[in-house]
Amino acid sequence: MPLWRRYGSSPVRVAWGIVQLTVIGCSGSFPGPDSPASCYLVEAEGFRLLVDLGSGALGALQRYVGLYEIDAIWISHLHADHCLDLCCYSVARTWHPDGPRPQIPVYGPSQAAVRLGQALTADPAAAAAGAADPGHGITDAFGFTTITPGTTEIGPLRVTAERMSHPVETFGLRLEHGGAALAYSADTGETDALMRLARDADLLLCEASLVEPGPQGPALPQGLHLTGRQAARYAARAGVGQLVLTHLAPWNDVARTLDEAGQAYGGPMSLAASGLGVVLD
Repeated sequence: MPLWRRYGSSPVRVAWGIVQLTVIGCSGSFPGPDSPASCYLVEAEGFRLLVDLGSGALGALQRYVGLYEIDAIWISHLHADHCLDLCCYSVARTWHPDGPRPQIPVYGPSQAAVRLGQALTADPAAAAAGAADPGHGITDAFGFTTITPGTTEIGPLRVTAERMSHPVETFGLRLEHGGAALAYSADTGETDALMRLARDADLLLCEASLVEPGPQGPALPQGLHLTGRQAARYAARAGVGQLVLTHLAPWNDVARTLDEAGQAYGGPMSLAASGLGVVLD
């Protein structure tokens, strides 16, 4: 049965069976006062996978793991709040005083290397034209693999990717190891792909960026994000063991998000927070 562990305001990392999950950042669209943007650390058998590395996450990540102890990175999409700190991380890996750290794999959407390389370089126009950059390129630190729908192995983890409903190419995932399953929605509007990823998962880490509109409010945008209630409906229909609401926009009332979700899902549920972990045993 899943258990929550929280130790005041101290950073927390707890075991999920033989897998550890740590929420590094869960703020939606931009960093909030209490959390960086999206970033999650998954550890299994000594292998460390980062799922997203959004704005501000690299700093908080160092509370939980050394900068050079990451084995691979999985990027759901190329919005800044999910990927931009890869540029900072490439600097840390390339310009270490003892020399460059070994290249590590990054799994991302098509054009990830190009787009992040342009963000990193001091002169994107020159880089696009093939001119030499006096600094370094994003591929000095990372080897990029394009995500496609389907199942693959990353370290000891079985990873299934599905395309989500978002304005840019975006992938949700399902991580499986040791008989346990964790589903992550990434950013998405309503889609059957989320049901497939979440079916019977022990934990669904699901975005809840929006709140339900009032009687006179505008309709929810389609193909963009979910409300807490919509996320909870997926959790209930998929039969997940536990729901964690994440990608929480700083301008929203998170108590309202949690209340709306509680109207649609009766199982264990919580809001993500930087430093929160889950134990499944």
